[in-house]
Amino acid sequence: MEEIGKLLEETRESMDISLEEASSDLKVNSSWLEEIEKGNVKAFDDVVNLKYFLKDYAKYLGLDYEEIVDEYNEFLFEATSKISLEDIKEAKKMIENKEKKSKKEIVKSPYTYIRKEKSWIKYVFMILCLIAIIGSVFYVVSEIKPKEKPQENVIR
Repeated sequence: MEEIGKLLEETRESMDISLEEASSDLKVNSSWLEEIEKGNVKAFDDVVNLKYFLKDYAKYLGLDYEEIVDEYNEFLFEATSKISLEDIKEAKKMIENKEKKSKKEIVKSPYTYIRKEKSWIKYVFMILCLIAIIGSVFYVVSEIKPKEKPQENVIR
């Protein structure tokens, strides 16, 4: 990863582009670009997002972004293939503990508790109202008797 970072840094400097200018053009934080150029993968929470940053940064500098992404994928494969199964299980437990802890810390009060909306009740109520309106209309229409036409003076 350090080689990728050095390549990006050297290319940027050879084009006489500052980190601030590049970060402004790419609409990313300049410290992110600095960490990429240092090859510091640990500064990023998500390795997938880092791949997209690398791709965009390489495109911006006019480099072959597919080659950069391939090199990054190789680095990532090598780094992750060395992780032991115990380390993975431990990381999983840590994540589960954080989730349990965060659920316990939720304050439940009438002002902060979010109630789930029962949307199906609205639809049932609307359908019942619609049926009542249609029934009322039919009842009124059936009660209206047509007026008898007055017979004209017809001689028989």
